[in-house]
Amino acid sequence: MKNAHLIAWALSHPWAMMPERMAAYAGVLASHTAGALPAAAPAADANAAAAPARQSSARAGNIAVVNVFGSIVEWPGDIDVCDGGTSTRVVGQQLTDAENDETVSQVLMVFNSPGGSVYGTSELGDVINRVKASKPVIGVAQSLAASAAYWMLAQCSEAYCAPGGEVGSIGVYSGYQNIAKAMAMAGVDIQLFSAGKYKTEMSPFGEGLTPEAVAYQEQRAQDYYAMFTKAVAKGRNVPIDSVRNGMGQGRVLGADAALEAGMIDGVMPVDQVIRKMQRNAKAARAPGRSAQANRNEIDLLSI
Repeated sequence: MKNAHLIAWALSHPWAMMPERMAAYAGVLASHTAGALPAAAPAADANAAAAPARQSSARAGNIAVVNVFGSIVEWPGDIDVCDGGTSTRVVGQQLTDAENDETVSQVLMVFNSPGGSVYGTSELGDVINRVKASKPVIGVAQSLAASAAYWMLAQCSEAYCAPGGEVGSIGVYSGYQNIAKAMAMAGVDIQLFSAGKYKTEMSPFGEGLTPEAVAYQEQRAQDYYAMFTKAVAKGRNVPIDSVRNGMGQGRVLGADAALEAGMIDGVMPVDQVIRKMQRNAKAARAPGRSAQANRNEIDLLSI
């Protein structure tokens, strides 16, 4: 049971992640636990492995690139849960570094993530909103920004998706597994000693969840869902009802459908987004031109 603690860790978290991807991760964990697969070496955070890329220039106008790849967790130490991923703490620091760097005029966030833990996601959304108040933060799904990743993408100044990509999966869930009968069949008798009325209501060794415990867990999911939809509504500048009653309602949408639903601002791959940002910076520096003329040129170059 070398990795049993990882399964318990995963079940105890509220997740803003595609359930089908979580099921795949659970299968990998189960295989590790059963000894069918060799334990994977802890994966390095994709963001810690590479410093933000920039255009080669010492003057103002550089683009800082921040990657959000794999499953999302709050702390770097949590990343080896399954297949590597991204720490919201690391991403937040990278965004802050870009904010404070006078040579950086824009930030590009590149997403390829099924989502992850709710923990740390809201706080990172606040960082994105703070940074974009002084510098454009452009986000692109190349090719997946689901659940917690879309939570972040929706906070960007502009949001894009690659033509073959997907965004969405707006929702929250958690899980519960009771193993009391399995332990009894194995001849193991577990007794719990606790203080606090509800301290052990989620224990996997008890008699299962009471109706009161179920109601509490469902309310927790609704509370996190309210945070999620409020953040998306603010980021996309739409009413909360538009988020709850549209935008896939928990499903991921392809790029064209997401654009029609107002979840993104355009459909283009990351290299095209970078060219657009470079043209934007060049147009902004052009002397003697109005802001409207600059915007018109950017629109034409983006077609």
